[in-house]
Amino acid sequence: MTSETNNPLAVEFCGMHFQTPLVLLSGCVGFGEEYTRVEGYSNADVGAVCLKGTTGEKRLGNAPHRIYETPAGMLNAIGLQNPGVDKVVDEILATLDFSETRFIANVSGSTIEEYEDVTRKFDDSDIDAIEINISCPNVKEGGVAFGNDPEMSARVVEACRRVTDKPLITKLSPNQTDIQHNARLCIEAGSDAFAVINTLMGMAIDIESRSPVIGNNQGGLSGPAIKPVALLKTHQVYQVCRDHGIPIIGQGGVTTPEDAIEFLIAGASAVGVGTALFYDPLICRKINDGIRDYLLRHEIPTVEELTGTLTLNTPPQRGCGC
Repeated sequence: MTSETNNPLAVEFCGMHFQTPLVLLSGCVGFGEEYTRVEGYSNADVGAVCLKGTTGEKRLGNAPHRIYETPAGMLNAIGLQNPGVDKVVDEILATLDFSETRFIANVSGSTIEEYEDVTRKFDDSDIDAIEINISCPNVKEGGVAFGNDPEMSARVVEACRRVTDKPLITKLSPNQTDIQHNARLCIEAGSDAFAVINTLMGMAIDIESRSPVIGNNQGGLSGPAIKPVALLKTHQVYQVCRDHGIPIIGQGGVTTPEDAIEFLIAGASAVGVGTALFYDPLICRKINDGIRDYLLRHEIPTVEELTGTLTLNTPPQRGCGC
């Protein structure tokens, strides 16, 4: 993969040119137009924007409360509120400026057939790539999340691969036993890239009512609290991907340039930014500046040359960190 010589932050990701390694994560920027209304924001600061999770039919989402701030992050259980794939493809995509950045659809579903149908409709659109959110529950299997079962994850990827030639990015769940095994099966099924990781599952309790704060009882935990987990999972998946040339969007708790650099060193080719946008919509510009300064200080010509440069210590013992 090569970069523009005059832009050390540029990366090539699944054949797409990213002007910076930063990707705005699904669910954090609506359908790509919300942040363009923020004074000072520019899509030139990001390599790509992941659109909100989209299903076959319109969904109203979960009952409130749907978001809860934690000491080092945020719980959310929005419930995939979205207008349905037909409205997104027929109306919303036409409002996006594809000359500014790359746009990635996020496909969600409750059955393999729904994933396939939504992917097929995005394939017949201007969208640049498709991210598969396999953390959704499979209603035909009693609500077991696709992403927590490697065989089921691969079946979803395989179904989506049949109906599109666009780059497929599989968003891996940390809530599983062996993320490397899942990654291997998804590569075999046709995944072109990975997003690592999705949120961890968590809960908050109102001690006065003795009931969960989140209306859905549990939600996805994002923010700085999950960064150590995300870094480890990114490096583990990178060990599977590096020999196949499969790139990774590393994500989970990125709030500073140092955070982003850690993910790149761990093996990510691009870095997702999500929860931090809620308190600083212009944070990507600051992260880009910090990455650029780091490259200059260490005489590294391009951000691509930073990917996967982690030097491990003596191999750790298996088990706990004691």
